[in-house]
Order: sequence, then structure tokens, then C-alpha cells
Amino acid sequence: MEGFQFIDIIILAMAAGFIVLRLRGVLGRRTGHEPTPDSTDPRTDDSFGRKTDNVVTLPTSPARRTKESVLHDIEPAYQGTAFEAGLVQIKMADPAFSATAFLEGAGTAFEMIVTAYAKHDIDTLKPLLSSDVYARFATSIQQREERGETMETELVVLKPPKLEAVEVQGTRAVIDLRFQSEQVNIVKDKTGAVIEGDREHVESVTDIWTFAHELASADPNWMLIATRSVDV
Repeated sequence: MEGFQFIDIIILAMAAGFIVLRLRGVLGRRTGHEPTPDSTDPRTDDSFGRKTDNVVTLPTSPARRTKESVLHDIEPAYQGTAFEAGLVQIKMADPAFSATAFLEGAGTAFEMIVTAYAKHDIDTLKPLLSSDVYARFATSIQQREERGETMETELVVLKPPKLEAVEVQGTRAVIDLRFQSEQVNIVKDKTGAVIEGDREHVESVTDIWTFAHELASADPNWMLIATRSVDV
């Protein structure tokens, strides 16, 4: 009986060894020389198709932009000029900023503000002006209304605005623009008679307007903070 039991043990051992060899043939063995999974193939990513509770994936921080890399995004016309340093600083804080787009928007703002001022449209003026500039505009409009006067302004020609100065003061960007325009301005009294200006006279006007924007603000709008006329 003991002889038969010994034979049975040998047979079972052989069967178990055969099963292990079969499993190794199907699943393979790691020898240390296998190619590493391709990280670009989602099928080889451990996170693809399954979720592990003990692994925390940290977001990859974007590379910090340097002044040299930002400089390539500045319009060539301003590279190497007095405006370059200020534009680079603005661009580093606000990658979406474009000097070309800003100038286009400023031209539109100039037309809106000049027209609204002539029409006594303080609702249009208020969100575009700083509190100081708005106070001056509103006071002038109020004085005209108290005298019963009206103003008419026609922008005959508005040349594209040009950069005059660009700088960053702390967290605030400040840009001076030069506006050159041809205008017809008249003021009428309460009877409708013209008391200032001439409909037939086109006046050449040069203004320096200063716009500012808080770079840390979520509001992308720029605000007019100062105006002055230039005698030419």
C-alpha cells in the first residue's frame, strides 16, 4: 500500500509541474530585459481601462515662460524699440495680449468716447473711464446742460492710434496712445444757434490718451485714466 501511495505522489508532482510550465508559457516571465511600455500608447498605460486607489496622479505644471520666449510673440515692429520691455512684461502676465489688437480696440474706444461725450451719454462713458476722468467729463456735460447747450462732433478722419509709451507699474500696465483726427465740432445754445465752431471748418486734433489695466484682474478691459491735447 505504501508503494502505491508513493507512486501517486510522484504522478501528482509531475502533473503540478506540467501545469506551472504551461502557465509560464502563456503569461511569460519578466527577465529584466523586456522593453518598457510606450508612454504614448494608452493601451500600455496602467491607468487605461482600470483605476487604482493607491496611486495619485499629480498635474504637470506648465513650463514658466521666459522673457526671451515671450519676445518672439511681440510684433516685429516693436522689437528693439522703447516699447519692447513694457510689452514683454504685459505679455508675460497676459499671454493673450496683442499690441495690434489693443490699438484696434483703442481706436474703437476713442470713437465711442468722443461721440458719447458730445451726446451727453454718461451711461456709455462711465464703464470706459476712470473715476477722475469720468468726473471731469460728467461735470462738463452737466455745465452744458445747465446752460441749455448742445454739442455736435463729427469724426471726419481718425488715423490709426500709435504707441507713445508702455510701462508696467507694479501690477498695473499703463499705455499712452497718440490719436490724430480730423473733426468738426460745434456747440449750440438753447435756441439752436451755433456759438462755438464752424460746420465748414475741419479741425486737426492730436490727443494723448492714457489707458491702464490691472494685470491681476479677471476683467480684460482697459480703462481711460488721463487725456491731454497736443498743439501741433
